[in-house]
Amino acid sequence: MDEAWFARRTWQDPRWPHRDLMRAKGDRTVSVVLPALNEEHTVGAVVGSVLPLLGTLVDEIVVADSGSTDRTAEAAAAAGARVVHREDVLPEFEPLPGKGEVLWRSLAATSGDLLVFLDSDLVEPHPDFVPMLLGPLLLAGDVHLVKGFYRRPLRLESDELGTGGGRVTELLARPVLAALRPALSGLVQPLGGEYAASRRLLESVPFAAGYGVEIGLLLDTESRYGLDALAQVNLGVRKHRNRSLLQLGVMARQILGTALDRCGVDVGEAAGLTQFVQVAGEWLPDTQRVLVADRPPMREVLAARG
Repeated sequence: MDEAWFARRTWQDPRWPHRDLMRAKGDRTVSVVLPALNEEHTVGAVVGSVLPLLGTLVDEIVVADSGSTDRTAEAAAAAGARVVHREDVLPEFEPLPGKGEVLWRSLAATSGDLLVFLDSDLVEPHPDFVPMLLGPLLLAGDVHLVKGFYRRPLRLESDELGTGGGRVTELLARPVLAALRPALSGLVQPLGGEYAASRRLLESVPFAAGYGVEIGLLLDTESRYGLDALAQVNLGVRKHRNRSLLQLGVMARQILGTALDRCGVDVGEAAGLTQFVQVAGEWLPDTQRVLVADRPPMREVLAARG
């Protein structure tokens, strides 16, 4: 871990006066993007937490729908967001499954010079998340990617444990970064879904289509722009639904594939993951294909379009 970077680029109490952020923003524009897949019960509240900033610090709020089959789009629109569906953005590209896919497409559906990404499954989102994430981009200089970190309550049986990272973070992402890119060991939440970035950065790098998108952006930012292009801010507490271990296994496989690819290990696009389930008292293998694929830098896509 680079302790000097941690001290220089970590804000433990990131509260900046609104007038300072507005002054620093100048004529730049800000887009807030919420990737969503079947989040009808939470997406409205996340949009609502950002809505008071619309017209001042925030110029547009976009929910990027990833093929929801529930009322996510209706709930998001009713709350005040503009909803875009992945099939309607860059239709020449057949949609791939995954969070990174809709984040990548959102670059073509938004216009902000700065983008803030918020997961749409947040519970009780704080209205200061967006200003906190924008602070270093607007005020620190030479920062291109700001990661949020937080305490993540995890309910285990009757106990609620507060941790500095989710299970995949602690068991996979942090050890992988320590081994392959130790300079990034100071990131509290390398996989966190709350972050802000400059369009200049986001359009210059590839996007992993699946859950590898966050670790891919970290590794690419450090490789291309240096460690000081990264910053992190303390968002306090983040609550969301917890996933099963089987779901986390698939997520971990995608993240590992992206991390290895960015560090020079050829893993190919199609990867298999075998998990085991109990059926009538027997343990049986369940093998599924896990896509580890990248989308090209958006700058190249838009240039090719003319």
